Amino acid sequence: MSEEKKGLMGATILLNALQQEGVEVIFGYPGGVLLPLYDALLDSPIRHVLGRHEQGVVFAADGYSRVTGKVGVCLGTSGPGATNLVTGIANAFLDSIPLVVLTGQVPTSSIGSDSFQEVDIVGITMPVTKHSYLVKDPRDLPRIIKEAFYIARTGRPGPVLIDLPKDVLAEENVVPFSNEMKLKGYKIFGRDNNGQIEEVARALSEASKPVFYAGGGVVTAGAEGVLKQFAEKTGAPVVTTLMGIGSLPLGHPNLLGMVGLHGTVTANYAVNDCDLLIAVGVRFDDRVTNGPGDRFATNAKVIHIDIDPVEISKVVKTDIQIVGDARKVLAEIIEALPKFVLPEITDWWDQLREWKENHALDYDKDRLTPQMVMQCLGEIAGGETIITTDVGQHQMWVAQYYPTVNPRNYASSCGLGAMGYGLPAAVGAQIARPEDRVVLVTGDGSFQMSIQELGTIAQNNLPIKIVLINNGVLGMVRQMQKLFYGERYSQIQLQGNPDFVKVAEAYGIRGIHVNSLEQVRSAFEEAFKHPGAVLVDIKISEDENVLPMVSPGKVITEMIVR
Repeated sequence: MSEEKKGLMGATILLNALQQEGVEVIFGYPGGVLLPLYDALLDSPIRHVLGRHEQGVVFAADGYSRVTGKVGVCLGTSGPGATNLVTGIANAFLDSIPLVVLTGQVPTSSIGSDSFQEVDIVGITMPVTKHSYLVKDPRDLPRIIKEAFYIARTGRPGPVLIDLPKDVLAEENVVPFSNEMKLKGYKIFGRDNNGQIEEVARALSEASKPVFYAGGGVVTAGAEGVLKQFAEKTGAPVVTTLMGIGSLPLGHPNLLGMVGLHGTVTANYAVNDCDLLIAVGVRFDDRVTNGPGDRFATNAKVIHIDIDPVEISKVVKTDIQIVGDARKVLAEIIEALPKFVLPEITDWWDQLREWKENHALDYDKDRLTPQMVMQCLGEIAGGETIITTDVGQHQMWVAQYYPTVNPRNYASSCGLGAMGYGLPAAVGAQIARPEDRVVLVTGDGSFQMSIQELGTIAQNNLPIKIVLINNGVLGMVRQMQKLFYGERYSQIQLQGNPDFVKVAEAYGIRGIHVNSLEQVRSAFEEAFKHPGAVLVDIKISEDENVLPMVSPGKVITEMIVR
């Protein structure tokens, strides 16, 4: 009798189905209801990476996904294990990152009885998942896994949750049903955009001050190459969101920088003054618009291209709407351009260059500043290095100054802004691309939200380099209290901070203190020569601010610049 006819344990069927989807790594943390699955993992070629907290494993899966474009997979046990995953699920949902999140659940006979470590994780996560499954029959596992991966990676990507009762995993001699998908209610949006494609080309032929506005959808679609073609064929300047960093490499002549709250002056002025705004894969997030959409790009005809029709005209009223894949749509626009005569936009570029010259990002080069640290890091590590960040001031200094040249080399929590993201995301990135250099840039506040993941780095011998921007405070909150609350500082001092170098050394990780301008370059050179993980603790002043900054309630041209 064949193995298939004899049947298998539910957990084995699950792991086989994951293999069929190309899963090589699961980031997880065990618990009682997951013991059948963890036992079956011993006989599976799938690698399991043990985190130190469930929030760490979901962020690691997220980082893995961002640097590869693949679906990340994570696993947590029932009750607190599952609820500890919620922040990471929400993070992936807001940033459109494809994840399959596996959670343990109490046996099906106990569901609804408030048994030990039982929570309705499907109900809890419903607002922040594309879809959820509660598996009640192990024979359904091949179909459910296939559907989950398809949903997670198609259309607008996002997280899918699969809740796995213990008895479903433990049942033996299971002969699975077919893995044929049953997704009658699931639609991937897209339509015949031929008329709108020509409208976009015509609008470009009539514009004297166009701007291309690139977001995370460009990265998701792998559209950076066609974006570069588009920019160079049309001569249009490009601004990006935080999620769109790397769509054009820093230094490309058409790139004006990031737009929005901490964007460059030139990017914000350009969006405010343009007569045509082509927005691709963006949400018109309030960190860009800084308030109601009716005050954003008010002089422009607005074209919005997005895979998700819900986003179009949600915040900013648009004149031309195109629902579709960014790479495909941009390629079609490029094909349509020869039908029209594109105008010279030299006057527009003269104005842009004047703004760039008069309002270039700058900093004091005679003392230890975070801006100098980012530039020095970029010079030594290079634009091909994978950078992960946490959330706060350091995140914005990376966005402004680090020379990212590849969108898959950058991972940051953008929509949710989750502190504690960066360290586990670096773990996921390094596991995904073991031959590449991975650098985490973090702050002392964020770092302590996931500091236990140093154990994951140590256990897996990951050569991650950690750049800790240490100012002893919650820097972004302090900056806002300084600028907008009359320097009335409340609960931002981190006076109990440890010696982070000693903490790193306790995990067997090399640590380097940096306290002066002269030590920065040599510290980075030493860190990158060392074959293993290194933490570089850089002390900066608590008075360092991220500038430019748009004041609350102001239009994006009203910036504090010094």
